[in-house]
Amino acid sequence: MALRETLGRAPYAAVFTLLTLFGTWSCESRAPAPPPASQSQSGSSQVQRGAYLVAYGGCNDCHTPKTFTPRGPVPDSTRFLAGYPADAKLPPVTPGALGPDKWGALASGDLTAWAGPWGVSFSANLTPDETGLGGWNEELFIKTMRTGKHLGVGRDLLPPMPWNDIAALTDDDLKAVFAYLRTLKPVKNKVPPPVPPAGGAR
Repeated sequence: MALRETLGRAPYAAVFTLLTLFGTWSCESRAPAPPPASQSQSGSSQVQRGAYLVAYGGCNDCHTPKTFTPRGPVPDSTRFLAGYPADAKLPPVTPGALGPDKWGALASGDLTAWAGPWGVSFSANLTPDETGLGGWNEELFIKTMRTGKHLGVGRDLLPPMPWNDIAALTDDDLKAVFAYLRTLKPVKNKVPPPVPPAGGAR
């Protein structure tokens, strides 16, 4: 039976409960945002504002792969905001683990992949590499954040991406976030497309 049919309406509240719990754990392990690689003097305040918003918004929690240390997982600074590693092996989803009276979502060990009633979603590569946001412009970025649609017109942005919260930012704030992301070190990492629920199409 299709995962979508089995679960009915998605228990999204459980997803955000998991994110809140992870946020508590990640306070100790969160790496500070790296300084921008380069910026013009005139754009420095905008880029700094973007860095602040990205750090405050916790983008690092899902969009940066983790390395595992004796103290637990920590963000991998060499792959900052590079998304789900293209060469990672996706763990299996235990049959029957998801449901209204069970888990609302499951996450990979480094929180870059999430399984739920929507299927499996992968954190995007936000670096300016061609496999990330390299081909994007400011207008497309803002449209995506406002509509919750990839490139503003494509597939839905899936949980746990809180695009509806990000959409509440001003245009100036979203421009600052995009300006900051453009200063990051490009990381070549082609993130796979989402996997639809079993038996369903997206």
